[in-house]
Amino acid sequence: MRTFHRRYWKTTAAMLGVVALLGTSACSGDDEADSDGKITLTVDTFGVFGYDELFEQYMEENPNIIIKENNVTDLHADYVPQLQQNIAAGSGAGDIVAIEEGIVQQFFLSQGDNFVDLAEYGAEELKDNFLPWKWEMGKGPNGEILGLGTDIGGMSMCYNKTLFEDAGLPTDREEVSASWETWDDFIEVGKKFQEAQTGASFISTTVPYFSAVNAQGGTHTFFDEDNNLVAETNPVILESWDLMVRMVEEGLSANLPMWSDEWNAGIQNNVFATLPCPAWMLGHIENTAGESGRDQWDVASVPGNGGNWGGSWLAVTTQSKHPEEAAKLAMFLTSPEGQISAWNAANTLPSSPKALDDPAVTEFTRDYFNEAPVGKIYAETAKELKPVYYGIHHAQVSEEFRKALEAMEQGQLSPEEAWQQAIDGAKRASGQ
Repeated sequence: MRTFHRRYWKTTAAMLGVVALLGTSACSGDDEADSDGKITLTVDTFGVFGYDELFEQYMEENPNIIIKENNVTDLHADYVPQLQQNIAAGSGAGDIVAIEEGIVQQFFLSQGDNFVDLAEYGAEELKDNFLPWKWEMGKGPNGEILGLGTDIGGMSMCYNKTLFEDAGLPTDREEVSASWETWDDFIEVGKKFQEAQTGASFISTTVPYFSAVNAQGGTHTFFDEDNNLVAETNPVILESWDLMVRMVEEGLSANLPMWSDEWNAGIQNNVFATLPCPAWMLGHIENTAGESGRDQWDVASVPGNGGNWGGSWLAVTTQSKHPEEAAKLAMFLTSPEGQISAWNAANTLPSSPKALDDPAVTEFTRDYFNEAPVGKIYAETAKELKPVYYGIHHAQVSEEFRKALEAMEQGQLSPEEAWQQAIDGAKRASGQ
């Protein structure tokens, strides 16, 4: 049960237009129906997408459709390996699958023939529903429309207001934002926090900070636009790694592997004080901390140059027995009205310009986070976000860096040894 304030989205005339476009019945005579005459569509997702009400609405308006969601929490440890296995096996994938930004090149550019060209079902008419870069990144190597954009990440910094108060640090979000305009400032604030000996750590683990800094740095991270591995020489990666080493050496980390049970317990029990917060992370904090965490967390600006971390596309797999119906559902979920509904449910920041301008987004405050004006915080810079090229093997290389960072934090490897392990692992993972 979600406890934060929600502006429930009702069907509008615009949404009725979308439904009319999709058709009041999602049945196709050419498709195989279930034994009871209904069609079951399976949607594979990870994390929090905010689709519960949209699923209910769609099934109510299309009574011959049953939607089942397969959802997992951990993108990299669970979702991506399973998706890779299902795609390779030619079975097991949902009718619709969510493709996160870090794996979009991997699946759309090198494995695009496993996904339906949504242009066959009229998706080319939806271009203006999405930010230009979001639309382009959903295409295959020959211009096929393989994915329709859901959310974008945006970036802020969540901080535990209670722990900041215990440490004698400013708690007002404007003052907190001003205190860490740069990552060097952030580390200095962290040192003050640790000196206060609250019993908590300033950060949970360096892994999310590494991702956040990388997303701010330029046009690419581990790979250049020609898919050459450049992790060892890219100044963005080198600077980000050095910042993580400093965080570890200053004793800022609680050494909790991200997405682990211990990490989630750390959110619940105030074990760490800050966390990089793309818009989708707000839902995870609230769902994890529960009612006892209300008003303990707040939202400030992220150090550095904003950035984008996260965001996905919905794609229809060629494994689907009902590609037309699946395409219509994907269009419904990713429509501007659908994105506003998902924002209201889970604060997943829309990739639709129309949705980003809607008062439901721009004027939204989240009472769980001390009435933080999260709509204003994220929407103001959303249209200025620039995509980062991640490369076909980004997920695998990112996993190698995660393991190396955690080994360094836990004292198993020196910074130099951890760096070498990350680079060696990246070369193996990418075949370079």
